[in-house]
Amino acid sequence: MFTGIIEEIGELMAVQSGSDSMVLTIKAQTILEGVKVGDSIATNGVCLTVIEPGKNLFKADVMHETMNRSALGSLKMGSKVNLERAMKSDGRFGGHMVAGHIDGTGQIKDMHKDDNAIWYTIAAGQEILRYIIEKGSIAIDGISLTVAKVTQTDFSVSIIPHTLQQTTLAERKKGDIVNLENDMVGKYIEKFLLSDFTKGTGKKESHISKEFLMKNGFL
Repeated sequence: MFTGIIEEIGELMAVQSGSDSMVLTIKAQTILEGVKVGDSIATNGVCLTVIEPGKNLFKADVMHETMNRSALGSLKMGSKVNLERAMKSDGRFGGHMVAGHIDGTGQIKDMHKDDNAIWYTIAAGQEILRYIIEKGSIAIDGISLTVAKVTQTDFSVSIIPHTLQQTTLAERKKGDIVNLENDMVGKYIEKFLLSDFTKGTGKKESHISKEFLMKNGFL
C-alpha cells in the first residue's frame, strides 16, 4: 500500500525486454535505504517487486498484464520515474490509499498556467471516468492528486509548485500518456451495490441503499 506522496525521482538505466515482459533497472538513492529483495516500490504508480537491490539502483520485473494496463512499456533509457516505497504503519498518511494497481492510462489533453499553479486536463475512457468525482482523489503516475473538474471525456487537476518540483509532472507535455489509478473506495462501493456476496452465483437486490451510505458517511 502507498500514499501517493512521491519520495524521489529515479532514472531508467536499462531495459531487458522479453516477448511480453520487461526487467527494469532503475537508478535511485533515497528509496533504497533498507530495501531488500521482495519489497514493493511504486514506479510511476505501478507497484513493482524488487528482485535485485543495489547500491544506487534496483531491478524489477514487469509482467504482461502490467504492460497492458500501464504506460511502463513506453519508457526509454534515461526516462525519469516517480518512486515511492510502501507506506509504514507508523507514518503520516499524507495522500490517499494507493494500491499501485493501475486501472488504465490517460492522455494529457491540455496544460495551462493559473498564477502559481498549472492545470492539467487528462482525457480518459469511461471505465476510468466513472469512478472520478470532483474533489475526490486520483493517482496520476503514482502522485496523489485532488480532482478539480470532471467532464464526460476528461478530468482536470491543479498542480502546486512543490508537486511540480518533486515529481515528473514538470517534464510532462501535451499528448503524453500517464498511468491512472482510481480511488479504490468508489470501486468497492459499486461492487457492494451491484453484487450479492451472500450467495455464490445468486443475484438479488442489494440491501445497501443511498440512505445507508449517507448515514455511514460515504455520501
